[in-house]
Formats: sequence, structure tokens, C-alpha cells
Amino acid sequence: MSAGAGQSEARGGSPVRHVRDEEIPNTVLSDDAAVPAEGTPVRNGGDLVVETLSALGATTVFGIPGQHALGLFDALSRSDLRFVSSRVENNSAFAADGFSRATGQVGVVFLSTGPGALTALAGLQEAYATGVPMVVVASQIPIEGLGARRRGMLHQLDDQKASAANVTKSQRLIQHASGIPSAIQDAWTEAISSPMGPVWLEIPQNVLLNPVLVPAVEDALAEPFDNPPRTELVKEAVRWLAAAERPAIIAGGGTRRGGAETDLLALAEILRAPVICTPGGNGAFPWNHELSLQSWIEDRHTTDVLEDADVLVVIGSSLGEVTSNYFTLQPRGRIIQIDAEPRVLESNQPALGIRADAGQALAALVEALESVSCDSPEKVPDWNGQTAEELVAQTLARVAARLDGQDLDMERKFMADIRAAVPAAMQTYWDMTISAYWAWSCWDAKSGQFHSAQGAGGLGYGYPGAIGGAVGLGERVLAVSGDGSAMYSIAELATARQHDLPITWLIVDDGGYGILREYMVEAFGKATATELAGPDFVKLAESFGVPARRTTPDGVRAALEECLAADGPNVVVVQATIGLFAPTHLTV
Repeated sequence: MSAGAGQSEARGGSPVRHVRDEEIPNTVLSDDAAVPAEGTPVRNGGDLVVETLSALGATTVFGIPGQHALGLFDALSRSDLRFVSSRVENNSAFAADGFSRATGQVGVVFLSTGPGALTALAGLQEAYATGVPMVVVASQIPIEGLGARRRGMLHQLDDQKASAANVTKSQRLIQHASGIPSAIQDAWTEAISSPMGPVWLEIPQNVLLNPVLVPAVEDALAEPFDNPPRTELVKEAVRWLAAAERPAIIAGGGTRRGGAETDLLALAEILRAPVICTPGGNGAFPWNHELSLQSWIEDRHTTDVLEDADVLVVIGSSLGEVTSNYFTLQPRGRIIQIDAEPRVLESNQPALGIRADAGQALAALVEALESVSCDSPEKVPDWNGQTAEELVAQTLARVAARLDGQDLDMERKFMADIRAAVPAAMQTYWDMTISAYWAWSCWDAKSGQFHSAQGAGGLGYGYPGAIGGAVGLGERVLAVSGDGSAMYSIAELATARQHDLPITWLIVDDGGYGILREYMVEAFGKATATELAGPDFVKLAESFGVPARRTTPDGVRAALEECLAADGPNVVVVQATIGLFAPTHLTV
């Protein structure tokens, strides 16, 4: 198990130090280990790790110390890297994810062996599903125990890296110190190459601890692999779009990851195409643009529009469960699907699949379409007698009218009040809770960024993700959780307090797993195992030294405005049952 949950931030200091053999805990030096003469400055494998990460541009490491990882953490004390210690390894992964999403940098995680490494896997699944670049360095048992021999070593697994195979892009075992810099450089390159994602490295305890003669790492270079669209596919897509009478666009999370927002706007305006953003793509297109269907992806009225398009451009999305309105979307026109992950292409619908980074693909389409536009008169889309702009306005009015008939005044005001309280540029982190499901559809990210756990859909993302965002940005962020999801990450109040992080945590307490309660009542007429005994979140936060207050839905705006203007971490608790708008996919 991991140890040292109270680890403080890394200290600055000399890049080398003198050590004695007896200072090296719980390990045996390999026969071929390089042992410098007495009095010579000694560096170990852990130094090579932190030196390489620093040379690649890392500034921050998330994680928890552990016995086999002591070489990593000893080396941290001789580096300029900032260390942020979580209380649970899964939250370390979420925090590195949130850091990367907020800053655009690579998130870095240090994990201990066995239970510590395994505990982080659910957090890595979110990063993998969402395409968040991360480098994960896990320790391993000494080399002598590798190879599935059951020697009874603490934390021993038959094949630790195999456990990470489903949630990382690749896995590497480094068995010699001289291989550390190149392996980390390669992992970093892979993490930032589209499709981006987490990459796993593991290093045995004695490789981290043994003295090395490898020179200090002075520079390292990691450039993402180029991932442009194929020329013939761009030409074919342009032919389809130039002839289209009713083009429409779905902007998924890959649009944001590819930095394609500017070209998305240009493409939509050239085509005069309605644009809808998925939960992952929220913020990729201006919310109040006359072509914006916003993010009402789970509504039958917007599904009807997408089905009626004669050419549907899908960017950075698999047309998966939520985006397809729970697989009820049945497009009648042709589909152009752009994604950096080849396994996504045509996974749910036949399409002209273009494997490419979204930014490069949209830039190529815009350039080609601009040339076509110069050679021919502008074509005005015809949506059965309506312009695209008229269609968008009418569709959004229909969505609003549907909600008007559902007795959701409290919920809609609650979400509007949160939006009014949050500054336009503030980044927000949402857990898997009813408030987040509302936000997927109705949240205008404005000039900030919207982050949620829609990739893998696990509980507990919101608060540790916000920790990473606050660390990376150095400015206040908002986390939103339900009482059930809050309990997954409640221990991280200690992390926020220890590092005095500017995070406001909104916890909506309805006494249980609210969305599961709704699902079960709708399906079976009753809910089972959804009700939870919970703490007094205000008193619990205060016991961590974090200011907290309780309010009602009507008071949430004022409470948030006050807390968002304060210093350090704080908590707002709203005791209320928030209902969700009625699904439309069940009535098709």
C-alpha cells in the first residue's frame, strides 16, 4: 500500500548529493550497478526520471509516495518539480487529468507498486477515453522478482503493466537506468500525439535507487507525430459539402483537443451549417452564434435536424451513446467523420472516415472550401424552405417549449443561477451527477472551459480534477458534485487545504445517487440501494480547515458569488433534489 499521504511539496536544492549504501532502503544493489568512488556526488535512477521530465517541460507531479517508489521521491527533492500529494491514487490520476485539460500541458503521475498502481486505473480510464495526454511513472518490485515468479515480495503482481493495458495507450517496463531518458521521451511523444492519451512506464525499485554513471539529462525533445488528412479524402469531402443543401456539424471532444475551434467556426460560416456540440465538445463553438444548436444533443428536436442533414460532418466523436441520443439517431444523409483514432471511424455509422487530427483536418477543409467558394456563387442552404439560421432558432424554441411543459422551473433557475455566479473565464469541473447532466446540455462555457467525466463516466472526477486545474492555472476553479460522488473524493479536502488551492466545491446533497434513483423509479417503479447515509458536509469540510456554508437552491447564486471571491478552498452545500429533464429517446 502507499505511504506518506502527508508528503509536502518538493524542495529545491542541489541536483546531486552524497549517499552511503546503508541509506538505500529495502534493496540490494545489482552486481553491475555503477558504484562511484567514496565522496563522489551520487545520482540514482530517480534523478534520471525527474531530470528527463524537467527537460521535457514538466512543472508538476501528482501522486502518493510508496515503498518501491522512494527513489523517485528522493529525486524530487533535488528538482524544481512541484509535487502535489493526493490522498487516494485514483484522485492523483484525476488531478493530473484536470491539470492537463486546464493548461494544455502533459499531466505527470508518480505511483507506487501493486495496490497503489491499481487504484489509479479508474482515473486513467477517464483520461484514456477522453484523450488527455499524461505520463504515468509507476514503481515496480526489484528486478529479481519480475517474470511472474511468486517470491512473496510486497505488492508483487504477475504483470503489473498488463493491468494498465485497457486504460493507457502503451506500457513500458524499464529495466536499466540508461534506458530511462529515452523511454520517458518516447512516452511523452506518444502521449501528445493524436489521438492523445496516457502512457504507462514502470521502473523497478532497485533501478530507481541504484547509483548511476549516466550523465545528468541536459535536454530532451518530444514533438507530436504529424497526423494530417489524406488529400483524396479532403477532396471527396469537399465535393460532398460543395453540393450539400442541408449540411450540419457535430463537434465532439476531439475538436477541442485538436485546437480546432477557429476552423470550426470558419467551416460552419462557409457552409452556413447548424452546429451542435457534444458534452466533450462543449465550448468548441460560440454558444449564442446564430448557427449554434448549443449542446442539446439529448433532445429529439435536435436529433430530427441531424437526421435531416444531407451531409453530416462529425468531428472528434464516435457518435456514441450520448451523442446519438442513445443510439436513436439514424442519419438519412451522408456522413463525413473526422477522428484521430482509427477505431472510432465508422464504429456506429457508415461514413467517409478521415483519420486525422481535428485541427489539421478542419484547416484543410476550410482552405479547400474557400477556394471552391471563390470559383462559384455562394450557395444558400435550404432546410425545407427555411434558412439554417431560421431552423436553429426554431429548434431551440422547440427545446425550450418541451422543457416548459415538464415542471422544471426550479432546476432551470438553479443552473442559470450557477452560470450567473461563475465568471465568464472560469474553468469548471463536473462530476457524474444530475447537475452535470443538465450542464452537458445547457452550460454556456463562455470564455472558460467546461470539463466533465463523460469519457468513462466514473464517479469522483470533479473535485480532484479541479485540484489539478487550480494547481496548473494558479487561479480559482469550480467543482460540482453530488453527495454520492463527493464521497469518492472527500479526502482531497486535505490536499486542497495543504496546498491552499483556490477551489470552490459545490455539493448538491439529495441523500443518495439521484440519477440512479430516477432511472430505477422510471424503470421499476421503485429505487433500490440508491439511498445513502451521509455526513454533514459543512462540518466535515470545516474539520479539514476548509470554510463551508449551506444554502438552498434559491440562495446558490449569492453563496457562490461570495465563495468565488474568497481566498483558498471553500465549500457550498445545497440540500435539494434536482430532477432531470425527460428523455426523448424512449419515445421514439
